[in-house]
Amino acid sequence: MNTHLPKSPASQTWSQRFETALHPAIARFNASIGFDIELIEYDLTGSIAHAQMLAHTSIITQEEAQQLVSGLEQIRQEYRNGQFTPGIEAEDVHFAVERRLTEIVGDAGKKLHTARSRNDQVGTDIRLYLRHQIQEIQAEIEQMQTVLLNLAEQNIETLIPGYTHLQRAQPLSLAHHLLAYFEMLQRDKERLKDIRKRVNISPLGSGALAGTTFPIDRHYTAKLLEFDGVYANSLDGVSDRDFAIEFLAAASIIMVHLSRLSEEVILWASEEFSFVKLKDSCATGSSIMPQKKNPDVPELVRGKTGRVCGHLQALLVLMKGLPLAYNKDLQEDKEALFDAIRTVRACLEAMTILFAEGLEFRTPRLAQAVAEDFSNATDVADYLATKGVPFREAYNLVGKVVKTCIAAGKLLKDLTLAEWQELHPAFDTDIYQAIAPHQVVAARNSYGGTGFEQVRKALVVARGRLRE
Repeated sequence: MNTHLPKSPASQTWSQRFETALHPAIARFNASIGFDIELIEYDLTGSIAHAQMLAHTSIITQEEAQQLVSGLEQIRQEYRNGQFTPGIEAEDVHFAVERRLTEIVGDAGKKLHTARSRNDQVGTDIRLYLRHQIQEIQAEIEQMQTVLLNLAEQNIETLIPGYTHLQRAQPLSLAHHLLAYFEMLQRDKERLKDIRKRVNISPLGSGALAGTTFPIDRHYTAKLLEFDGVYANSLDGVSDRDFAIEFLAAASIIMVHLSRLSEEVILWASEEFSFVKLKDSCATGSSIMPQKKNPDVPELVRGKTGRVCGHLQALLVLMKGLPLAYNKDLQEDKEALFDAIRTVRACLEAMTILFAEGLEFRTPRLAQAVAEDFSNATDVADYLATKGVPFREAYNLVGKVVKTCIAAGKLLKDLTLAEWQELHPAFDTDIYQAIAPHQVVAARNSYGGTGFEQVRKALVVARGRLRE
């Protein structure tokens, strides 16, 4: 059975080398218009710069360039007004624009693709798109950082148990805990800034793979599009996706940071911890258990992290076997990139709202938590060390003290002075102050530590970094 269709207008995409149109199922399989329409604004911007360069180098006339620019801007308005909605017959956003342009300006529209291939065109579009998205994500990270700073400034002397191996370790300033995530987000922002340098290089003018015979000026289009430079090798220009892989790696790290914070909120909101109360605006209930309030926001963020990390893995696997130069496999980079960006931005927004207005720290419960464990044991050892007892000897002694207290059902604060001095004569009445939770935190005044003085300094520095 002949599965090919008679030649149709859609088949005119290709040269007269082809005698029949694609099978409709293959046309659907091959088309990318369903998702690469997201690039249309950037495709139009890149095409305008290309048209202006063609006139600048006298490849086309100034009048033709003006027609092309006018037509492209008309398409932009039609798209924004919902009047330009190309279907699958257009195959991709580039052909959709070129076909509509020719309808608007006539034969001049057919000159737009002079000295250009879809290979360098799509590479330019993606870079323009990603450059913009990086800027947006950086702004959203700063919003999240601002919320964390505001919350930290309100809770400098609020104490929270600190954990290692998910076991109580030492008490912390809640502000110090929150600032740890500020620092993670700061690194995320700096990573994006560095990646932008490699995103902001123009492949336009690389052609399909070998450049062009026309006397183009690649630096001219790069300047119009505010790129920092141009690819030095045309093969590399059309086939490079390192910048996208780097971005997906950075996006994955952002999600890992948000996921770690989400996991803490999930634990803190449980009955077992009860460190935070979820407000109704950022929690859901159960369909059968009326008493429940579920931390859906952090759970979804935690779940979506795997999705973004998966996109990174997919693009790495996609690229690992591709010979130079362009291959159709590269069509698969866009959906991964688009979805990762949407996911990261949605998660940043949701977590910012959660911390700004969706949860409340239960300070009485936090105060109780830091007073009901042995997280001050290290401070007993430090106390003895300041009295001249070698630290390792003090460490071993305190281990025995803790063991004795557990057997007796006591905490360190419950020991009498006589019991302390029976353990070692160096103990005096000041031991009680030394092991009080507030003092335990305040005493950790080394640079970068949780001591209140250091936290206040860190907050000032962090606020300044946001204004940079």
